[in-house]
Amino acid sequence: MIFAKIDFINLLPFYVYIKKNLPSSRQKQIIEYKKSYPSKINKKFKKRQIDGAFISSIKSKNCTCSDIGIIAQNEVLSVLALKGEYQKDFQSDTSNVLAQILNINGEIIIGDKALIYYFQNKESNDFKDLAALWNKEYKLPFVFARLCFNKYDETFLKTSEKFVQYKVKIPQYILKKYAKRSGLSSKQILFYLEKITYSINHKEKLALKKFFILAKENNGNF
Repeated sequence: MIFAKIDFINLLPFYVYIKKNLPSSRQKQIIEYKKSYPSKINKKFKKRQIDGAFISSIKSKNCTCSDIGIIAQNEVLSVLALKGEYQKDFQSDTSNVLAQILNINGEIIIGDKALIYYFQNKESNDFKDLAALWNKEYKLPFVFARLCFNKYDETFLKTSEKFVQYKVKIPQYILKKYAKRSGLSSKQILFYLEKITYSINHKEKLALKKFFILAKENNGNF
């Protein structure tokens, strides 16, 4: 099984849990096989070049997906619109459509670079948090991505499903590694991860349905 890895901080708990709980060393290597950013992984998944990945919600509608995702109940900190003219983030699919739905102008930035921008500028009014705006408008969480499969590995799927039942403790050496790479502190990373949930339940499914309807109205075919 080929699993694509989005190496953003918001999936750090998932990868820590999977590597710790998969039963064999061979299986533990599958999540390291292909690393990329969301929009590129979406294309590879559609071409069936990878077997499983977290797929952007906007591209996941007709996919075989689990009830695991990347979710913000309110603000997310890592999907922002900066002041200025509208400019897509080439790494994203879902966030660009979300900005259109919310009628937001500005430069869209996602992932770790958005998180860094937030902590450096959180006292300013130079950005808008798209998940917070969605929640304010529709009183729903926002699902940014879903864990989807072209081909199942039963052990991997069962281990993934158990992930949402636990609060994952990230080892200090891994936190320090990500802190050094990103320029954030370990405290900032942990603060951010408190904003992210992973279980797609009733409200999250309602949010997905609402997003798909609005996306079709605003963006046509996707």
